[in-house]
Amino acid sequence: MFRKLYLSPFGFVISGILHLFSWMHKPFMVYGYRNRKTGSFQKFTRISSSAKLLNKKNIDLANHIWIGHYCLVDGTGGVSLGEGVQLSSHTVVYSHSSQDAIRLLGKHFIELEATKRPGYKLKPVTIGEYTFVGTSSVILPGSTIGKGCIIGAGSVVNGTVPDYAIAVGNPAKIVGDTRDRDKNRFGDMLDLGKYYDPEALS
Repeated sequence: MFRKLYLSPFGFVISGILHLFSWMHKPFMVYGYRNRKTGSFQKFTRISSSAKLLNKKNIDLANHIWIGHYCLVDGTGGVSLGEGVQLSSHTVVYSHSSQDAIRLLGKHFIELEATKRPGYKLKPVTIGEYTFVGTSSVILPGSTIGKGCIIGAGSVVNGTVPDYAIAVGNPAKIVGDTRDRDKNRFGDMLDLGKYYDPEALS
């Protein structure tokens, strides 16, 4: 019943109520997200009430995204998450870093605009469609993760991870390919018409 109601035009109202309720309650998943960068409403994107999205105007979220409990997505330098991306709990995505600027400027750090601070890193992060990022992972500024990837729990990504890669560790290293992993399941009564990437089947 709730699903039918949510999928009706009342879905916008339900999403608004859930967002308000999330301020007063223990963590739960809030359905629906208005993408401030594009103005579109992503009805199937789900974000924990405990997740923090900073500088939302620089965060581009597609539909069917899942952002778990206590995640942090820092949009300062720009973040783009493709359709179906899943960020497991306690994962952080950083698009800026002040690790050098704070020492170079000392107490004068706060006096300058971010873009004028020497050593201040401001670089966008992109994560491709249907990539899964395991719990407590850290994605550093300037990183690009391709589509269909698995990033293992507790991994630290700093750089580029190609499409379909399985990457684990600190720093994250590629240890496999999700296409091989998926093909092992193709015989288990799986409807291949539902597979997210038809090109990977050929």
